[in-house]
Amino acid sequence: MVQLLWSNLRARPMRTLLGIVAIGIQVFMVLFFVGLTAGIVSEWAKRVEGVGADILVQPPNASIFLVFSPAVMQESVADRIAKLSNVDEVAPVLAVMNSSTMDVVYGIDYQRFNALSKGFLFLQGKAFESPDEVIVDDIKAHTKGISVGDKVTLLGREFTVCGIVAHGKGARFFIPLQVAQEISGAVGRVSLFYVRSTGNTELARQEIVKLLPSDRVRSVGEYMTLMNSDNLPQFKPFIRAMLGIGVVISFLVVLLSMHTMVLERTKEIGILKSLGASRLDIIRLFIGETLLLTGFGIVLGLASTFALVAVLRETSPTLTVLITQDWILRTIALAIIGAVAGAVFPAFRAAGFDPVDALSYE
Repeated sequence: MVQLLWSNLRARPMRTLLGIVAIGIQVFMVLFFVGLTAGIVSEWAKRVEGVGADILVQPPNASIFLVFSPAVMQESVADRIAKLSNVDEVAPVLAVMNSSTMDVVYGIDYQRFNALSKGFLFLQGKAFESPDEVIVDDIKAHTKGISVGDKVTLLGREFTVCGIVAHGKGARFFIPLQVAQEISGAVGRVSLFYVRSTGNTELARQEIVKLLPSDRVRSVGEYMTLMNSDNLPQFKPFIRAMLGIGVVISFLVVLLSMHTMVLERTKEIGILKSLGASRLDIIRLFIGETLLLTGFGIVLGLASTFALVAVLRETSPTLTVLITQDWILRTIALAIIGAVAGAVFPAFRAAGFDPVDALSYE
C-alpha cells in the first residue's frame, strides 16, 4: 500500500507539487499572521509593563492600545492623584503615533516618568535638556542606524537625538511633554497616567476610582491579562477569518486534485477492485494519499514560516512574531481537517465504482 501511495504521487509530479505548495501556503498564512498578531500584542504589553507603573489611568472608552487613547485628560489631575495616601508616583504621558513610520512617541515629564522604575538605562548620551531633543530606544536606533547627535523627524518636526536607552519603556521615542502637547494641539492635556503605588496596588486603584469615577483605572496586572490576542474581541474576527480561509484553501485544493485523480484512475480502481480490493481499501488509498500530501505541505508551511521569522528577526527587530506550540498544533489540525474533508467525497465516489464499468471506462 505504501509503495502504491508513493507511485501515485510520483506519477503526477506537477499536481503533487502544486498540492503541497497550496497546503503549505495555507499553513504559512494562518501561522504567520496569527503569530504576527500575537507578537504585536505581546510586545506592546511587555513595553507597558516595563514602564514600572502598577496602575494605568485612562479616559472612559479608551483603547487598550494606549497610543490610540485620546488626549482629553487634564495634566493637572496628576497632582490630585499624587496626593492619595497609597500613591507613590504619577507620570502624565501623551502617547502619539508618528504617522510616517508608525512608531509610538511618548511625550513625558522626564523626572516623573523616570521615577516610576529604576529609570532609563542610557547606552549613549543623556536626557533631553531642550525642546528639540529626543531619546530613542536601542532597537529603533540599531534598526535605523541612529546615533547620538543625529537628526530625526517626528510628528512633522526635526529633533536631535540626545540619548539612546535600553528598550522596554513603553515607546520607541521620548520627547518633552510640553513639546508633544504643542505639536498635537493638546496643551495641558494627556492621554493617560502611569501610577506607582506605595505597595498595595488594589488600595491605590480603589482610591483613584473614588477620585476619578468616570475614568478607566486598571492595574498593570489586569492589563497584561487583557493583552492577549485570544482575549481581545477586536482580533477574534480576524483570527477566525484567517482560520476559515485556511480551511477553505486546503479543502478546495484537495477536492479538485482528488476529484481529477478519480477520473484519471478509473481503470486503475477497476483493476484494484477486480483483484479483491474492498471499498474500504479504496477509501484508505485516497485518504492515505491526501495525508501524505498534507504532511509534505505542513512541513513546507512550517519551514517557510520559521525561515521568514528568522529573517525578520535580523532585518526588522521591531516586528515581533510570536509562534506558540499551541498555534502550531492548531494549524496542523486545521490543515489535516480541511484536506481530509476535501478528499472524502472523491474517495467515496471511487469506492462506489462498479469494477466492470471502471475497466471499460475510456
